Amino acid sequence: MKYISSSAADIKQHYDVVVIGSGYGGSIAASRMSRAGKKVCLLEKGKEFQPGDYPKSNLEAAKEVQLDLCGNHIGPSTGLYDFRVNDDISVAMGCGLGGTSLVNASVSVLPEPRVFEDKCWPEELRNDMQSFNDGVKHAREMLGPVEYPEEEKGYPKLPKLEAMRKAADKINAKCYKLNINVTFEDWVNRSGVKQAKCVLCGDCVTGCNYASKNTALMNYLPDAVNHGAEIYTKILVRYIRKTGDLWSVHFQMYDTDRENFDTAEMVVKADIVILAAGSLGSTEILLRSNKMGLSLSGKLGDRFSGNGDTTGIGYNNDQKINGVGLGYHKPGDGVELPGPTITAVIDLRNQDKLDEGIVIEEGVIPGAMAKLLPHAFVPMSRLFGKDTDSGMVDFVKEKWRELVSLTRGAYHGAIKNTITYLVNTHDGAGGKMKLENDRLRVDWPGVGKQPIFDKIDEKLKDVTSALGGTKIKNPVWNKILDYDLITVHPLGGCVMADSAENGVVNHKGELFTSDNGTDVHKGLYVCDGAVVPRSLGANPLLTISALAERCCKLIAKDNGWVIDYNFF
Repeated sequence: MKYISSSAADIKQHYDVVVIGSGYGGSIAASRMSRAGKKVCLLEKGKEFQPGDYPKSNLEAAKEVQLDLCGNHIGPSTGLYDFRVNDDISVAMGCGLGGTSLVNASVSVLPEPRVFEDKCWPEELRNDMQSFNDGVKHAREMLGPVEYPEEEKGYPKLPKLEAMRKAADKINAKCYKLNINVTFEDWVNRSGVKQAKCVLCGDCVTGCNYASKNTALMNYLPDAVNHGAEIYTKILVRYIRKTGDLWSVHFQMYDTDRENFDTAEMVVKADIVILAAGSLGSTEILLRSNKMGLSLSGKLGDRFSGNGDTTGIGYNNDQKINGVGLGYHKPGDGVELPGPTITAVIDLRNQDKLDEGIVIEEGVIPGAMAKLLPHAFVPMSRLFGKDTDSGMVDFVKEKWRELVSLTRGAYHGAIKNTITYLVNTHDGAGGKMKLENDRLRVDWPGVGKQPIFDKIDEKLKDVTSALGGTKIKNPVWNKILDYDLITVHPLGGCVMADSAENGVVNHKGELFTSDNGTDVHKGLYVCDGAVVPRSLGANPLLTISALAERCCKLIAKDNGWVIDYNFF
């Protein structure tokens, strides 16, 4: 595959638009602003990966892990797997050209319509949902979400999908296939990128090595380059300040020898700056900018949400699941194929109270972890597990399957019959982000003690019982660890609102200039998950993408530009 980023030595002094970050928001901004004929520069902290570059083994994956702790940073600062460890709720996200789209399950769904009736959203958006729906349309055209083509195009039934249907039937719930941004046929997409059909390896969340997952690197980013955008990687933006009529973006380049950003500070200027470094990244840059003199709303850092994320395990079920990715194995090596990481949902939304809605999706554990699983899950099942069925015959069968896994590995026995649950709900968006010693921290005492997480735990027991397995709790959600959580869907921090009294940006993504009123900094925007003012209760990528599309359309309108959405 052709690499699309340029050498940092080529960064010019001035651009019409500088975009910070390259996830869904940043890639959309770069594409749309360049399609409007603007001179665009995109700055990304992480490296550029192309299919074939992603880790396949646990040793390869370990080299791409970075841990940001309270007083220390472990691992390379451009590591693909970026873990932000906090006392109450930690965050796992992607670091690379394409952002978290590189390492997510690419589920493209929308929240319940009631989510957008919440008055935390700006009135201009609530009264103009057509503009949001237009954004959804544009995003779907680029990201290409489709359902898993079960028993079509040569694709088989998947045991994990069958297990979800069986469990849903037993608990009298809806189960259906989800739209996922995955390609199931060979083609050259509209951005000119050659993509191969999905091989069902299951390693979506460690990085797709087959060019089958429709990450931002497969569509929006090459589209931006096709229209003249310049992309630079391994660039850490520190802060932004106003210099005359222009915005100055202060950044550092990556020091390869030290594996950190410890080089001299540099500056690039722009008429318009669009922050899209994610909930944590955009908030951190603005908190630092505020300390450097940029006047912003006092709500900056507030209303952090983990989107109600939690997980669970249905271990050693009575039926086959195939819930581990291939890792270094290749299709045809004799390992049964798991399928895309997520294909279906047990939908427990549509409750009387919006915030009691739950979605349960099945997952695939990355193949890079396969060797560790048998020896990890046996003690976990003893410490955090509860068997949901009984009887001596069942007991003997379970012990035999455990022995098979321990002797033959994760693609056999108990682990072969293990399903992962990935859950979204609503969490109240009560987190607070702040800088401590120039490092971003997330505070949210008691987040995991909310009653909804007990309800989820009980529901996962019911689902596992339908499959005859042992329900294992999320290992960090326990009394010893004070019921901490981990999220892969961070939202908020720069939330949109009607005025600065309630948020950080307006419905267009423009930043408020003070603690009150509606005055904004012209030419300074946030265009990513940081603007979302509440949990969504469903995978957020499509909502974030639609909001970003809407933001770009409004930027163009306000400046008299025309975005060309056509393909030839």
